[in-house]
Amino acid sequence: MTASRILVVDDEEDIRELLQEILTEEGYEVDVAANAAEARAARAAHAHDLVLLDIWMPDSDGITLLREWSETRRDESPVVMMSGHGTVETAVEATRLGAFDFVEKPLSLTKLLRTVERALEAGRRKRVAMRSQPAALSVPIGKGRASQLLRERVQQTATSDSPVLFIGEAGSGREAHARYLHSLSARADRPFVVVVAASLGADPAPELLGTESDGRTEAGALERAAGGTLYLSGLEDLNAQAQRLLLGAIEQRSYRRVGGREDLPLDVRWIGSAVEGFEQRIGAEPFRRDLLAHLGVITLRVPPLRDYVEDVPDLLRFYVDRFVDERHLPLRRFSVAAQNRLRNYPWPGNVDELKNLVQRVLILGSGEDIGLEEVERELADKRSADEPLVKQDLLALPLREAREQFERAYLQQQLLLCGGKVGQLAKRVGMERTHLYRKLRALGVDFRQLGDE
Repeated sequence: MTASRILVVDDEEDIRELLQEILTEEGYEVDVAANAAEARAARAAHAHDLVLLDIWMPDSDGITLLREWSETRRDESPVVMMSGHGTVETAVEATRLGAFDFVEKPLSLTKLLRTVERALEAGRRKRVAMRSQPAALSVPIGKGRASQLLRERVQQTATSDSPVLFIGEAGSGREAHARYLHSLSARADRPFVVVVAASLGADPAPELLGTESDGRTEAGALERAAGGTLYLSGLEDLNAQAQRLLLGAIEQRSYRRVGGREDLPLDVRWIGSAVEGFEQRIGAEPFRRDLLAHLGVITLRVPPLRDYVEDVPDLLRFYVDRFVDERHLPLRRFSVAAQNRLRNYPWPGNVDELKNLVQRVLILGSGEDIGLEEVERELADKRSADEPLVKQDLLALPLREAREQFERAYLQQQLLLCGGKVGQLAKRVGMERTHLYRKLRALGVDFRQLGDE
């Protein structure tokens, strides 16, 4: 069993040497640091199971260092504070920042060793608890009704082994829900293999079925996912040859590697994702209905982010914390005004766009707060008049321009529904025909061309 590694941070050389000697004799690996700069370097070089941190140091006090670690490296090694001039206020502040315990100098070695054992055990229990809850960590974020309803349906579906098809826009979180479903299923401890349909070449057999030649075998996706889940991402891009191979494997419940002689049993749970209406056209031909019947036994629709904008503040906080923890980016928080602005943004790129925005402002911004002006600058580069009306950021425009843009898009869509007939359009929108003609000309809507289309 590997010995626990402890970092001792104290500006007094005799205390560092004493603690290093005693803890080494107890069987621990010990690193020492004389100040905050050395402590940062030591933590960057090694993963420590425990830190013994002095409060009073020449370059930076221990409370400041603890606050820095609590903001940028959460859920890591426990910290025990040490001080010869301890006060109740200091102990309270250290505890609030996540310190495991607080010991006073001169040190009682018996008490210190007991505290070290308790802190190490608490750290071990925390790591075990985190490893044993993968499903909880993978739960898609959201408290709104749309988010809750989808999670409930995923939970219901997870109990069976039926194929599931997630329908939704790009970036809406289809794969996240597929992984969540897998984590709740009886196959959770088996592989989750992703096949991106667009990445399959003209001959997808080696990638899907694997190869066998001269006694050497290369596992394909079906074999790598054996006993687990095979996730087909972007079915709208699945070519005809790949469709044929998958259909044959599903119907025969077996497959054979390219160049092989032996049939292998097919044992995967199928999960796919696609955009709405994908089955109408795949390249030059429609998606095979017989394959769709196998893959789409249960269809779950993942809503676009604009349909549950009440969850935007929770998503912002989640991705800030995630990037701070995983990539050690500086901790910043969105102001209330910035959050409200983003609640009213249409998010054409869905959750992926939100995630990218969070990452950009953490990397490129400065200061603790992410304000409204900073958010507006980020959104300014994203505007596109080519987006459908529902995805356009009308709040970014002056009132008159926003009204004209809305009226233009509204009347164009209504005119298409009326077959280009202005008379029907006038009745549909409740406008007098002469006034409607003037409005269409003023907005630059070519009703003759729309009628031809």
